[in-house]
Amino acid sequence: MGLTSSAVLAVVAAVAVALFAATVGLWPRLARPGAAAVSGRVGLLLATQLTLFAAVGLAANNAFLFYGSWADLFGRQQDLGVVTEHAGNGSASRHMTRIGTQHPDVPGGRVPSVGGRIDKVVVSGRTSGIESPAYVYLPPEYFQGAYAGRTFPAAVVLTGYPGTAENLLKGLRYPQTAHERVKAGKARPMILVMLRPTVAPPRDTECVDVPGGPQTETFFAKDLPEAIGQSYRVGERARDWGIIGNSTGGYCALKIGLHHPDRYAASVGLSAYYKAAEDPTTGDLFHGNGELRDRADLLWTLENRPPSGGSFLVTTSRRGEDNLGSTMEFIGKVKAPARVSSIVLDSGGHNFTTWRREIPPALEWLSARLGED
Repeated sequence: MGLTSSAVLAVVAAVAVALFAATVGLWPRLARPGAAAVSGRVGLLLATQLTLFAAVGLAANNAFLFYGSWADLFGRQQDLGVVTEHAGNGSASRHMTRIGTQHPDVPGGRVPSVGGRIDKVVVSGRTSGIESPAYVYLPPEYFQGAYAGRTFPAAVVLTGYPGTAENLLKGLRYPQTAHERVKAGKARPMILVMLRPTVAPPRDTECVDVPGGPQTETFFAKDLPEAIGQSYRVGERARDWGIIGNSTGGYCALKIGLHHPDRYAASVGLSAYYKAAEDPTTGDLFHGNGELRDRADLLWTLENRPPSGGSFLVTTSRRGEDNLGSTMEFIGKVKAPARVSSIVLDSGGHNFTTWRREIPPALEWLSARLGED
């Protein structure tokens, strides 16, 4: 049974309740002196507390999807499959393999022309050499005759660290929200490419090209759009591409958009920070190269490099987030021809509940800046 399975949670919770009942029932018999009685009391208390903590941890993980599988929880590299070139008509990408499909959780979701489709894929970076799993949401219009042959804008969607791509489907509900916004007439249909920024797990590379290490920025700025563009009907212009993420994914989205306006016209940072983290999860990202470290500092870049194009949306809250000051500083440093917008909530913490309040207007904002001129 999977880590996020309701059955796993139910079993662990049932065991915790049974152990609690056993502790209450057996306590009088174990309240005697002697090593056996003491060991029994300690064993019951320890087992009850461990199962209770496990149940609470599983419930929290099911709510916030910190980890999507047992392998992810224990830091083991998951088997991503083998990238193969599919033959024949030249329409398949040698840099992307579809390994499964699923139905979006929307009305009529089992019919692609009504609910769209979600493909599970593995992207193989031609330049970076990085392989990463991802989910690709195709809106219903992609399968409708009225849109046959037309290209669609695409938005890369990133989780935080150490999140999983499943967070974007189950916890943050990106496909459902995109579907609802289009149905309400508040957004145009977009393709969503959903994955985590941790493309060299378990290392947090902060979406930088690490000297002698993972070339994460190259993967997101070059390889990913190339692979998706070869496999789906996606526009080729910068105006056809956006990128959005939360927390670490928000930093990555702003960083990639700031340094690559020729690829991504619009970038959204939900609860983002603005300077690459350097801690035990990242390792040595820059190997003493001060220029690379400065480049990964978005505020430094805005202050010291010539203005670039692109549009940016940043979010924060007056109570509950610790990035309010740095977000205001980012807004103040953005200069034309770039443009910046913001969402500032009165209150909201660094969590899924806050991001679910920000994603609908963020997708509307992206839709207005991508696609047709």
